[in-house]
Amino acid sequence: MSFKWYFVRCQSGREDSIRKQLETRISVKGLQDIVPQILVPFERVTELKGGKRKVVSKKLYPGYLMVQADLSDPAETRAIEARSTLRETPGFGDFLGSRGEPTPLTETQVSGILARMSDSEERPQVAISLRKGDMVKIKSGAFDGFDGTVDEVNPDKGMVKVTVTIFGRPTPVELEYWEVESV
Repeated sequence: MSFKWYFVRCQSGREDSIRKQLETRISVKGLQDIVPQILVPFERVTELKGGKRKVVSKKLYPGYLMVQADLSDPAETRAIEARSTLRETPGFGDFLGSRGEPTPLTETQVSGILARMSDSEERPQVAISLRKGDMVKIKSGAFDGFDGTVDEVNPDKGMVKVTVTIFGRPTPVELEYWEVESV
């Protein structure tokens, strides 16, 4: 069997429930050997809400699922049955590809998406809603109460470089993302 990964359109916001429905339908019809996995690509992100850090799952591709399937022989009856079972599920759009024919993802694309998912599981990314040029107010530390402009955002480290004017001179200050708020 030659399993390949495919992107599938589905209703946005219902990816998880549609995935569960698809898995149930596939197992009821005994087609797990044709469609072994269905994933909602996501990454874990640390957000700051109400002054508290919270780790949440953020969908990488809203409105899409990843389906691993063996659809290499379109004339095989089990592959036809698997396709029709998938397409008959409420909320299922269609496979990405030209003229209704599923186009498989390359190994590089699949490994990149799966690596991003597993990396975010081990250490969640920090969701920083600031951009270069944004005006911010510093909430804590030695520069508490100062206003400044964002020069650089480093989400990997959770740091923000802000230029603050002290005694009439612009001074770059590196702060953690939770120490500043947008003005």
